[in-house]
Amino acid sequence: MANIKAAFMFVVPDADPSKHKAIVSTPEVLDLLVIGVKDYQQAAQVARDLADQGYKAIELCGAFGNLGVAKVKQAVGGKLSVGVVRFDNNPLLGFKSGDEI
Repeated sequence: MANIKAAFMFVVPDADPSKHKAIVSTPEVLDLLVIGVKDYQQAAQVARDLADQGYKAIELCGAFGNLGVAKVKQAVGGKLSVGVVRFDNNPLLGFKSGDEI
């Protein structure tokens, strides 16, 4: 069985996706990329790139508000599945949504 490529993306203002990333692999099933982005625009570009690289799914952290999720979904155009961790008020963002920052 080939490994499935999936990603978990988090958004924080000082993240750089070329530096703030790591891959967790299991022997047979999953390669999980954890990657940080600074804003929704960068998230959309990184998600497009991941789709083009054969990633099958991406889960967005709770800092992504409704607008961020919509931008990523639109960017990948159905090429990969988009899931969301949900916080209405993210404790890591001063109890705000990424939409408010």
